[in-house]
Amino acid sequence: MKNRLKYKIKSRIKYVRIFIKSFFKWLLIAGVVGVISGGVGTLFRLSVENSNVLRQANPWLIFLLPLGGLLIVSCYQLCGIKSPIGTDRVIGSVRAEEEVPVILGPLIFISTVITHLLGGSAGREGAALQLGGSIGTHVGKLFRLDEKDMSLIVLSGMSGVFAALFGTPLTSVFFALEVISVGVIYYSGLVPCLVSALVAYSISGYFGFDLEIEKVLAIPDLGLFPVLRVAVLGVCCAVISIVYIFTMDRIDDGFEKLFRNPYLRILAGGVILVGLSMLFPSGNYNGSGMGVIFQALDGHADWWAFLVKILFTAITLGAGFKGGEIVPTFFIGSTMGCWVGSLLGLEPGFAAAIGLIATFCAVVNSPVASILLGIELFGAQGLIFFGIACSISYMLSGYYGLYGSQKIMYSKTKAKYININAR
Repeated sequence: MKNRLKYKIKSRIKYVRIFIKSFFKWLLIAGVVGVISGGVGTLFRLSVENSNVLRQANPWLIFLLPLGGLLIVSCYQLCGIKSPIGTDRVIGSVRAEEEVPVILGPLIFISTVITHLLGGSAGREGAALQLGGSIGTHVGKLFRLDEKDMSLIVLSGMSGVFAALFGTPLTSVFFALEVISVGVIYYSGLVPCLVSALVAYSISGYFGFDLEIEKVLAIPDLGLFPVLRVAVLGVCCAVISIVYIFTMDRIDDGFEKLFRNPYLRILAGGVILVGLSMLFPSGNYNGSGMGVIFQALDGHADWWAFLVKILFTAITLGAGFKGGEIVPTFFIGSTMGCWVGSLLGLEPGFAAAIGLIATFCAVVNSPVASILLGIELFGAQGLIFFGIACSISYMLSGYYGLYGSQKIMYSKTKAKYININAR
């Protein structure tokens, strides 16, 4: 009897040790990733923001965009990367399908800055995920992590750089956990991602960077008609997300069929973007377009702005320039929401915020991260409206997604395991 009791006590102590050891292991390793991610993310944010300021002060830089494209392709070719590597590769690495090259970090940093400096229409969060994945891979190799732990360290790198760039640590954690496999959240990555995100966020804040977007909204009282109006806006967000993704895919396929040579492809795209910039000389559709997002949140947006931004972004990324798709998504969602919301009788600034988060939800298929994004950017007062719009846009956007390697594990219409790739 005594021996059995002693055995049980030893087994439980051993069991507890496993969790304590794992906890402190991830505190250390994810903390290292967070420090690196925070430093790199802060430098990257500073570089991209200054690039946009410099371009706005010197509109003639747009004419150098084709040459900048040739420089980007040359950098990738010289580093031995012949085929395009994007966020899909990072998502694949989490499932141990393929590895993220360490050289990808410096390459995406430089090429994204070039894209923004010369007027390409792109964001930076795609670059953030690729930078984070590269950092996580490198740190994982230094600590000699096994295959399963490498997946978690890549996720923590993604969370860290995203948090440093946008100042939204909780969103960055759940975005990394949700975006890999829709319907399945990698809760084992919760502590590593949270540690990395908080450390990176703190470093970014130390250097004076806070929330990328922040706005106090005029939230309507909860009632039947406000709920119905927000629901209709959620439907519109689902529709525009499908239009956005479809346009991106078709233009990417068109460039690939017309130009097998990557130099000719990016050169042609650069020339087209220069021509479009002459048709729309305001500069609102070049770079990240953060100024237009702020205007939409203040209740002012041209009704056609989201359509033009879709075209600019699809050509930029389809031609081979580097950057992300999510800040353009914020632009598209906020300007569309501002216009449609005013037609529905919603306060335009509030509708722009709903459009921003619900369109983000539809394109990345991450409802929890999207609702948290609304809270971190706009406060918790609109939580119910955020939940309504995101739930509807998530379901009605179908199985479309910005990232083709994203797995849709469970159906959006029934409790059924489907395991398909996003379209």
